[in-house]
Amino acid sequence: MEIYRHACPRNCFSTCGMLSYIEDGKLMKISGDAKHGYNQGRLCAKGYAYTQYVYNPYRLKHPIRQTPRGSGNWKRISWEEAYDTIADKILELNERYGSNLASGYNKFSGNIGLLHYAVEGMFNSIGPHTKPIGNPCLITGERAMRKSFGQMNSIMPEKMAEMNAVVIWGANPAVTNVHQMKFILQARQKGAKLIVIDPIFTRTAATADIYIQINPGTDGWLALGVAKLLIESESYNQEFVHNQTVNWEEFHQYVNEQVDLHEVCRKTGISFDVICELVSIYSIPKPCATWIGFGTQRNENGGQNISAINTLALLGCHSGKGNRSVYYSHNGIDDFPVNLLNHAGPEHPTVQYSREININNFAENASKLVDPPLKFLWIALRNPLSQDQDFQAWESLMKELELIVTVDLFMTKSAELSDIVLPAASHFEEMDLNVSYWHHWLSVNEKAIPPYYEAKSDLQIARELMKKLNDRSPGFSNFPSERKPIDWIREELTPSVKKLYSIESIDDLLECPRLRTEEVTKSSSSSFKFRLFSQGNKGTFTNSFNRGKSDVEESYPFQLLTPQSLLKIHSQYEALPWLNQGAEQDVVELSEYAAEKNGILEGDKVELFNQYGKIAAIARISRFLPQKVVLVNQAGKNPINRLIVQKPQKNKGKSSMNFYDSSVNIRKWCENDG
Repeated sequence: MEIYRHACPRNCFSTCGMLSYIEDGKLMKISGDAKHGYNQGRLCAKGYAYTQYVYNPYRLKHPIRQTPRGSGNWKRISWEEAYDTIADKILELNERYGSNLASGYNKFSGNIGLLHYAVEGMFNSIGPHTKPIGNPCLITGERAMRKSFGQMNSIMPEKMAEMNAVVIWGANPAVTNVHQMKFILQARQKGAKLIVIDPIFTRTAATADIYIQINPGTDGWLALGVAKLLIESESYNQEFVHNQTVNWEEFHQYVNEQVDLHEVCRKTGISFDVICELVSIYSIPKPCATWIGFGTQRNENGGQNISAINTLALLGCHSGKGNRSVYYSHNGIDDFPVNLLNHAGPEHPTVQYSREININNFAENASKLVDPPLKFLWIALRNPLSQDQDFQAWESLMKELELIVTVDLFMTKSAELSDIVLPAASHFEEMDLNVSYWHHWLSVNEKAIPPYYEAKSDLQIARELMKKLNDRSPGFSNFPSERKPIDWIREELTPSVKKLYSIESIDDLLECPRLRTEEVTKSSSSSFKFRLFSQGNKGTFTNSFNRGKSDVEESYPFQLLTPQSLLKIHSQYEALPWLNQGAEQDVVELSEYAAEKNGILEGDKVELFNQYGKIAAIARISRFLPQKVVLVNQAGKNPINRLIVQKPQKNKGKSSMNFYDSSVNIRKWCENDG
């Protein structure tokens, strides 16, 4: 039996090292890679289910075409016919409008391997086009982290095991980052306390020494309240704060004048005694890890929340290195040139740049484009009709486009409304290079098995489609179609990368994953000055929490939260029986208050609705939920994004989606309304 080395490429913290066991060209078994220092030979349930993922009967086998769009009338076509159709449309639009701005793509993180930037490289290679910018998941928090600390690289998450306390703000690693739990457990075995701050009594909260249930979106208020008490009791690191921050006096004045502890208690729903308990944690003269979850910044006040928590961590800093125990995200990809993403295309005589659309309002903005309008859309590595806000805008956009192509392993909601669907390869069927946005390990992903039927990788599709375009119109694309996956990987392993990861060539990665050395960053040097929560944030932060209730909020009084689930990542893994037993029906969790107010019993079929739409689900009543919070996991037969519509963002591409600012009402299901 042959054994190959892999890295799980899903949009997950762990990017686990994996081993595949191959017999006669077939994947027989998956195990964790014991040589990977983060997951240490273990996998989550999703990882062990990859054999069912690869050989799933619902997996796409061949290119298919639907006529008319949305009819379900699919027929198998050849790759040649698919390429011909796509090339014809791109060339015809170029002839019609004089540029490629009428052609565009929508792509994100379904596979975070570096070679999957082939989608961007492919479009770059035809010159200016229409492209998404931004990040729906974490960019609000990332910008706040950079403002506070100057950069994004946190210390190794394995070092959380050495902390005296771990304070988790709005993260649920027992579900979304299971391998981190062992390092938290190691810390607790040495006497560390685990504190979880979350509106939801999560699986992680259930294991904590202290659980603090906070009103959604008010984390910043709590952090500032704790900071005020730390300052008043002089329990903060005065030497560090006075010497290594740029705005101590301004912040001190702001806390004294603007932060009222009675208001903090009222807004957060947390008692003064509990706030004092948190003060004692941050004033302990030993290392305290602060872990800020992505959910903390998925609301209008997200950046201010992160900035306030960062400030609290700085006040309690005992290392003299401000961000050495703050965890949010690690931008490992910044070490690499990412040549596919940054591939430089040909210049256009009159169009200087590609046309950019905020990914968070992509459908709405794309529908408004003129001179030229968007006519051809390529969807890859995401499922916007299930995951994006404003489902109605996406439905409208799909009707306006002349050609929609989706590349995926399964027939997703987005694929169902496409003209052509191309079967994508799994990561066992392609070579790649993987880094994490959490830990510091670098892994190579080997090709272990032949492609499933006619499936192809994003890179192979890019190579072949761009060659087709050049055959039709010589020089139309400058994509290097002759370059193979191994060539792209070798180019990513620059001298600086080799030094950082202590490797000489890709052969070292084939032996085992490699750990990034801890280099000196600008924020760990004595000359760097950290930034505390500033007066510049005050107006936005205070006004947003003091705003009065609108008519919409009165009509839809329940706040909608949509966290990740244990056995799926967004809408991925929905087709796997192993992971979906007993999950045939969509479920909504209600508080006892919400259930009693609406006459709802456990197991009732209910309807969640607001001004944008409605979905049906089965009620599960929880005594642990805050009164006015309803909880729905993502994806399912009726995706919750039908109810989530956010106002257009002014700072294009610089904010995450405010998923947690949505509100709904609840009622018993009425068949006549169905």
